[in-house]
Amino acid sequence: MPAKTSTAAPSTGSDTLPPRALNRALLQRQSLLQPSSASPLAMIERLGGLQAQAPNPPYLGLWSRLSEFRPQQLTELMQARQVVRATMMRGTLHLVSARDYLDWRATLQPMLRRLFLQSDQGRAVQGMDLDALGAAGLALLARQCLNATDLGAALQPQWPQRDAAAMARWVRGVEPLVHVPPAGVWDSHRAAGFAPAADWLGQPLSADDASDAIVLRYLAAFGPATVQDIAAWSGLQGVRAIVERLRPRLRTYRDAAGTTLFDPLDAPAPDPDSPAPPRLLADFDNLLLAHADRSRIFDERLKWSVFTRNGIVRATVLIDGFVAGTWSLERTKDTATIAIVPFASLAKPQRAALDELAQRCLSAFAPTLAHAVSFQPA
Repeated sequence: MPAKTSTAAPSTGSDTLPPRALNRALLQRQSLLQPSSASPLAMIERLGGLQAQAPNPPYLGLWSRLSEFRPQQLTELMQARQVVRATMMRGTLHLVSARDYLDWRATLQPMLRRLFLQSDQGRAVQGMDLDALGAAGLALLARQCLNATDLGAALQPQWPQRDAAAMARWVRGVEPLVHVPPAGVWDSHRAAGFAPAADWLGQPLSADDASDAIVLRYLAAFGPATVQDIAAWSGLQGVRAIVERLRPRLRTYRDAAGTTLFDPLDAPAPDPDSPAPPRLLADFDNLLLAHADRSRIFDERLKWSVFTRNGIVRATVLIDGFVAGTWSLERTKDTATIAIVPFASLAKPQRAALDELAQRCLSAFAPTLAHAVSFQPA
């Protein structure tokens, strides 16, 4: 059944939205109430990219949102250079469309530089001419694709007293580079090779300020949201000023705590009572990473059941729209198993729906293996 949406004309008032209304708005915009018939490329752009520290989660993220998705479709988009894997929002690896990369990357550059210099890694390049280091790295990579180890070794003759790995981290973390396939494709775990983005895409990066476009894209995919939410997803500074500039194009709400939420005027407002079927979300899914206040999607008391202390975000189970467990795909030579770990006892219909979802996932991503689904007791 399609999600119910409000037919009321948009207003610029400040209605109060409870967590369940925010949950349903988020799920609808993420195509998690009802799968979308959009193309993989269109969905990647609609979501403002997919977090991509590991190669497999973006594939699972698209599978969970699209009514028709074949893993080979995403691989082909990367091979055709229509989608790239690169360091983007909040300094993390994302898969984004080539269009969005070219339009957004220069706007994100000051943030990427700031975050690197504020990190522990920044201390290792203190005192260096970082513009010269970046230019040297880009020149080397323009000549040949290198992984991080080889890039550091190639830079060291120019700065023999400096740590090779630290120099490579600066270049790959701050300069406009893309990961060259097969890096980023399904099950490819080899060290990534890098290429200058402008060379790989055959176009220069736009120098125009894309901050308005980035914020509007975020709100369309993750709103209604606060200034703090926008900053948490993007890593940008000065978000409040951007939002004030966009005010004529936004409506406002308030959350249960009275904080102002912003949303595009034409954004849908789903009924809080819309049914939310069980879903399997990928590791590192931006659904869990796109808000400073995550109460619209999970109970913070569950944080350490989902987030590990070394930065891993586990694949999660949604029940009635909220995080209610974790899951994993485990493969041996002959068998692929999805293991589901609920945080509370599942009703029989919930368990049956998750079993069906897991079987579909196994058919999509392990078609040649025997399939099994296991449920751990809550």
